[in-house]
Amino acid sequence: MSSSSAIADRRAQLDVGAVLAAVDTVLGSASRPVALHEPRLGAREREFVLDCIDTNWVSSAGKYVSRFEQMVAAATGARHAIAIVNGTAALHAALLLEGVQANDEVILPAITFVATANAVSHAGAIPHIVDSSWDTLGLDPAALDAHLEEISVRRNGDLFNKLTGRRIRAVVPVHIFGHPVDMTPLLAVAAKYGLVVVEDATESLGSTWQGQACGTFGHSAVLSFNGNKIITTGGGGMILTDDDAHATRARHFTTTAKKSHAWSFDHDEVGYNYRLPNINAALGCGQMERLSAMVEAKRELAGRYLAVFDGFANASIYREPNGAQSNYWLNTLVLDREYAGERDRLLSALHANGVHARPLWTPMHVLPMYRNCPRSRLPVAEDMYARCVNLPSSPFLAASEQTTTIKN
Repeated sequence: MSSSSAIADRRAQLDVGAVLAAVDTVLGSASRPVALHEPRLGAREREFVLDCIDTNWVSSAGKYVSRFEQMVAAATGARHAIAIVNGTAALHAALLLEGVQANDEVILPAITFVATANAVSHAGAIPHIVDSSWDTLGLDPAALDAHLEEISVRRNGDLFNKLTGRRIRAVVPVHIFGHPVDMTPLLAVAAKYGLVVVEDATESLGSTWQGQACGTFGHSAVLSFNGNKIITTGGGGMILTDDDAHATRARHFTTTAKKSHAWSFDHDEVGYNYRLPNINAALGCGQMERLSAMVEAKRELAGRYLAVFDGFANASIYREPNGAQSNYWLNTLVLDREYAGERDRLLSALHANGVHARPLWTPMHVLPMYRNCPRSRLPVAEDMYARCVNLPSSPFLAASEQTTTIKN
């Protein structure tokens, strides 16, 4: 037998049957297949959408847009919320509004949904990929500090990458699966190097870090209301900021830069048609009325996963960071390191059992269009990708969420 065969034979074998049984214990009688995260729409959403149809207010003007913005602002504590057509467009606009220019570099984690990097590309900028932390699953402030210390230089008040000659303008921390990034040191690193902070809070509505809502730490932030988020508008996003002037500019910029006038169509810059339609906002208003209950249900579901996998021999459920209260958007099973090679076998078994689990997103530096982007060393991100599996996390899977609803 070759040495490589001997090594393969000695590789730890994950007890897939035990994992399936544990997941079945949590999911109980849920009908199969069980989706990763499904929306549920009820009577209030129906009422508000029918009102839009009956009154013909279905486009980007209407009472539900402003009501939805006010509800999100109140829920997060942000001074301003500007409704946008989707989360990617919200981040694209937010980066441009923060002064990101073509050929700038924008720092983001390797582990994130591709929309984070795509929004940077849409702005004409270059994703600059930095490692994550097992403490939060998000961007690692210490790794970022060490990396910038090594590769950056200050010139004329701006930060430049010594290796590429490009300006590094912003950092985008992403609150992965609803778990907050450690924002205190992250903000300190950003201030040290003069970087603007734009939070990608698309997964973290309802999550807090040290009592403060995700999306309220940076100068601006973005939310997403895609069909798989904790609340949905079908498709939709939001820009958050406490800066009055910035909010005014964001609203103008994302409404085709049209100057206010009773009948004239005058525009004073190249703007974007990015505002959320009223009919989508109507869905959001109905969903926001249940936000607290949905966060509570998702935390209950996470508690069931944590209890069932407590002391499990092969894996554990990722627990919210110290100082955080997470919405547990997606519950995450972390395989012990010796079972990393068993991830795909587990995923195949889960899907065969009607459980639509998934691996983490393919890391940004592995995707062909971002393979040559500047990056730090990424040992933690690569370890996370090899060992993590997302499990079904819809709020109605919690035992307490048994109200009558209709499915999108």
